[in-house]
Parts: sequence; C-alpha cells; structure tokens
Amino acid sequence: FGFAIWLLASIVVRFTGQYVFHPESPAAIAMLLIASFPLMALVARHICADAKVPREQWPAATIFFLLPSLFLDTFTTTFFASVYPNMPADAAGLFGGWIIWCCGGALLGVSFARR
Repeated sequence: FGFAIWLLASIVVRFTGQYVFHPESPAAIAMLLIASFPLMALVARHICADAKVPREQWPAATIFFLLPSLFLDTFTTTFFASVYPNMPADAAGLFGGWIIWCCGGALLGVSFARR
C-alpha cells in the first residue's frame, strides 16, 4: 500500500511539482509546509482507520506505509534533476525536507488518539 501511494505521489509531483515547489519563495515554502503537515496527519489516520488497523497499532502501520517513501525518495532526491526535470535543480533540498516533514506529520497524526 505504501509503495502504491509513493508511486502515485511521485507521478503527481513529476507532472505538477513546478507549481508547488518554489525554493526561492519563503512564503511559498511556508504555505507548502503548513498545509502538508496536518494533511499528512489526516491521511495517515484515515488510511489506518479505513484499513481497520487496531488503534494501538497505527504508529507501527504508518511506519510501514512510509518506508517506501523514506527509502525511494533518497534516490529521487539524489537524482532530482533526472527524476523531476520539470523543477529547478535547487528545489531538491526543499523536496527532501518536505518528504521528511510529511512523514513527521503522518507519524504525529497517528500517535495521539482523538477523545
């Protein structure tokens, strides 16, 4: 499941990333990060709930669905210009940081129960 999400997200970024990643604009970076963190928290919660993962296993399940991104985006960031020719090469650092930020949002989102 994590690989499918990674692949779909990579394809979307490949064709639309130039509209989202603007490393020259602090305002654009702030908006990207502010929007992505809670969105990933919600996505992770919904994936776990929809998969009927027992609540106490959500953090472990989330780690497993994030692993493809953590492993494979190491290579997409390293070979950024070849993988994402639609974006400026200086967006690689923002992209790599954004991936880690999104993973953090997902993990935090599943770590606290709603009351």
